[in-house]
Amino acid sequence: MKSSKQDFIIPFIGLKIGTYTFEYKIDDSFFESMEYSMIHKGDLNVTLEFEKRETMMTAHFIAEGIVSTNCDRCDTPMELPISGEFKLVYKFGLEESEDESLVVLHPETFEIDVRDAIYELAIVSLPARMVHSVGECDEEMWKLIQQYTVNATEIDEDEDDEDWDDEEDDEPGPDDFDPKDPKWATLRNLTAESSN
Repeated sequence: MKSSKQDFIIPFIGLKIGTYTFEYKIDDSFFESMEYSMIHKGDLNVTLEFEKRETMMTAHFIAEGIVSTNCDRCDTPMELPISGEFKLVYKFGLEESEDESLVVLHPETFEIDVRDAIYELAIVSLPARMVHSVGECDEEMWKLIQQYTVNATEIDEDEDDEDWDDEEDDEPGPDDFDPKDPKWATLRNLTAESSN
């Protein structure tokens, strides 16, 4: 059964002060309804501990399950187990909040939609690097990557390295300077102009 948008609306105005538990079964239709979603499919169980107080409300989200996204290496679908949690505080007011964990509601608001919060939790629960295990990447795509990559042999050797996208090697070194490169001439001109 597909979940509807209404399933994620909490009409808190009708709730007494206290704590409430909401259970959500997140399926493929949830992610299909999200525009430009990084996650294509999913099977998640989300528990929401919702506490209503006199002046504010708190929401503690806990998610666990499996999602499908694209591999960062071969760009083909892969499944990933994820689990995570976060808390949101809802307060009433007219000012905007710069705190990501604080949501300011207009004083006349009487319900909240938790879909975006659940989606955000799923996204932040994804690992920083999403790649297939060694040997599981799409074979044709992997051959194309190696064919059009300058240092294909180095990538092949490092494909099972957990620090594959370590950025320390991106630091410019003394060997990177090329006096014939027009970018350096432009930089020298800018430096000379700023010092005058």
